[in-house]
Amino acid sequence: MLTLLGPGPSHEVGKLSVSQQEQGPLGTLVGLAADIVSAYVSKNSVPVAELPNLIASVHTSLTNLGQPASAEAEKLTPPVPIKKTVTPDYLISLEDGKPYKSLKRHLSTRGLTPGEYRRKWGLSHDYPMVAANYAAQRSELAKSSGLGPVVT
Repeated sequence: MLTLLGPGPSHEVGKLSVSQQEQGPLGTLVGLAADIVSAYVSKNSVPVAELPNLIASVHTSLTNLGQPASAEAEKLTPPVPIKKTVTPDYLISLEDGKPYKSLKRHLSTRGLTPGEYRRKWGLSHDYPMVAANYAAQRSELAKSSGLGPVVT
């Protein structure tokens, strides 16, 4: 029986309890994934809706550790055509096909930086991370608050 909740981590590095030995490698990976996700969300803001994706991503990463990288990288298929991902009001994520005003936080919940995201999907270095109308709205708000240079 796997228990992910408790007073402390479910295991210590290099030491397995009897229950973990009975669980085998899968149970150990689940415990490690739970510990990693728990530590991450204790220090980072993660939307509740993104937790299942984060858990799955960490577990997949742990599962793939120690396996040789494939000689050919998989050809990624975006959920929407790349040309349709940039609109004035939002950007559509190539990770999940959902619209966002800003991609940076969304990408961080998936363990990606903007640069890694651009490389992963073969995007140009100047591919936007913020929707144009949202950037203009934030810029106007900053200027009206007295931030930035005074334009005469």
